[in-house]
Amino acid sequence: MSLDVESVLGEKGRIAARLDRYEQRPEQLEMARAVEQAIATKTHLVVEAGTGVGKSFAYLVPAVLAAAAHSVGKGESDKNKFRIVISTHTIALQEQLIRKDIPFLNSVLPIEFSAVLVKGRSNYISLRRMKGALERSKTMFGDDEASRQLKQIGDWSKTTTDGSLSDLSFQPIGSVWDEVQSEHGNCLGKSCPTHASCFYYAARRRVWNADLLVVNHALFFSDLALRREGAKLLPDYNVVVFDEAHTVEAVAGDHLGLSVSSGQIDYLLNKLYNDRGNRGLLRSFHLEHLEEPVQRLRIQSDMFFDEVREWRQRAARSNGRFVDPPKIDNRVSVELKDLGSKLVEAGQKQKRDEDKVELNAAGERCFGQAQALDSWMKQEVDSAVYWLETAGRRQQNTKLVCAPIDVGPLLRDELFEQVPTAILTSATMAVGPQSFDFIRSRLGLTQGTDLKLGSPFDYKRQARLVVATNMPDPSEQAAAYETAVCDKIRKYVLQTEGRAFVLFTSYKMLNFCAERLQPWLLAQQISLYSQGDGTPRTLLLERFKKDVRAVLFGAESFWQGVDVPGDALQNVIITKLPFSVPDHPLLEARLDSIRQRGGNPFMEYQVPEAIIKLKQGFGRLIRSRTDTGQVVILDPRVKTKRYGKLFLESLPNCTLEFDEEV
Repeated sequence: MSLDVESVLGEKGRIAARLDRYEQRPEQLEMARAVEQAIATKTHLVVEAGTGVGKSFAYLVPAVLAAAAHSVGKGESDKNKFRIVISTHTIALQEQLIRKDIPFLNSVLPIEFSAVLVKGRSNYISLRRMKGALERSKTMFGDDEASRQLKQIGDWSKTTTDGSLSDLSFQPIGSVWDEVQSEHGNCLGKSCPTHASCFYYAARRRVWNADLLVVNHALFFSDLALRREGAKLLPDYNVVVFDEAHTVEAVAGDHLGLSVSSGQIDYLLNKLYNDRGNRGLLRSFHLEHLEEPVQRLRIQSDMFFDEVREWRQRAARSNGRFVDPPKIDNRVSVELKDLGSKLVEAGQKQKRDEDKVELNAAGERCFGQAQALDSWMKQEVDSAVYWLETAGRRQQNTKLVCAPIDVGPLLRDELFEQVPTAILTSATMAVGPQSFDFIRSRLGLTQGTDLKLGSPFDYKRQARLVVATNMPDPSEQAAAYETAVCDKIRKYVLQTEGRAFVLFTSYKMLNFCAERLQPWLLAQQISLYSQGDGTPRTLLLERFKKDVRAVLFGAESFWQGVDVPGDALQNVIITKLPFSVPDHPLLEARLDSIRQRGGNPFMEYQVPEAIIKLKQGFGRLIRSRTDTGQVVILDPRVKTKRYGKLFLESLPNCTLEFDEEV
């Protein structure tokens, strides 16, 4: 039986035969054919597909068909296995793929294929460590709640079939789960007495045997970082599909750099010995002679991070960026390495293998923190930017961060030149009518083909775009602009009697408008749900959906990945074009790099990046064929600046109106 994307997704295909009200989407079929071709010819593909195209089926169907065509039976070796990795940014999309889309295709297609959701190792419980933690609970945990949770996890471990955090009915305290989770450096492998029933190894076998691996971007780039050191989390693969690909640069940068914080070191030392409760790993193993070095290290760590913060005041830029390594004596790394060696030595003297590996793992954690701190202090990562962040009431929590200025060369050499086919897809990647130059240059993707597909939705009928032109310029008259924005929000929120998102680029402006408009909204009997009050995003969204007269004020996390189909959302008000704050150390370094090679950082980076964010915000409005509404942009620069035309050309072709009222 011959199967291709047409016979599955076409007007008379297998999906149409299964569904009563199947509507063929030409854009979906065109994307599926392009993915099919890219896999067959071992080339890369960048494809922007508008909302409603059905991207997941457009890449899943050709992926499954390719995996089935290359399958040589259950006896195939790992070397010959044809695998496809599907990487997403959000958990919601992962769950849709693994719980809905893939099972549906499994029921429709007359071929066998397997798919698994890949989770990081620390998501799984180690039964051996669970037993050890229960034995040591009195010396490890000082409060009753931690001990109670440990017992609950112990009871759950006897009944769970999955053994992962998502199967647990409550969210455990971090320090409790830390004592029972599966760890690479704390594993006896086949020598472990619980190896036969190990949840992590059972999951690993499923991963190595599967045709499709569904991961998140964070796990994917953690694996890519490990491959640079000769290790890996994932088996080798022939095809990778990045859905929500507009987020790849940011996630890759996070995982191909490094960070170390005062909190991480405090946490590590407290696990070893906490003098307040007279507990910790050292007490459990009667290693009292190592308590004094831990206490000394704690003091040294506090002094060291104090010095780093002082050095920032003297020599770093105002945004915390360190252009040169700080001239500070790093005794913390020296002492951490020494403590790590003593823990490994103590482990070797233990009689039981499980005790040896527990102490050895603690030693390796010391080595890891020491190495990360040393690397940051010496600025050992080339072509990277180094900076310091502080948090907490007294700004005592200090994080030292390093990230590559440009991930493009790394991804080109270690991903795109190594993997036969990479598919990058999103509803928002092109800038202007057709150009993928920005995303390609940022990711180092110089090969392959591009495809831009519109949405099957009728934007001319379903949506109107309103641009307020007679407004103060936000970059030149900030105070007057914010006051004018409040007036415009009143006007447009009334038009739809609520049912509106108002999207902001900063919490400062969000809180200003919320405070000014709250009394007026109360008088209009319109509920205000504001992200500025600290309510979790999911809870805000649930409350908004249930309320028939509501407006939601959201910051950056509401510009993307939020889905409110139907009448609950008919109005998206965008207060300002979403340009990133140029003084963030990483963005500053990227702009400096473009400037140094003679480029125009504003037009080459800031404008394209803002266009993609704006497209994400616009995309919150129309989520189905029956949705209708308006998007309002309260930033006059869309009309007054030359680059404004590029923003408008990048949005779907809907009815455009200009509000010229003062």
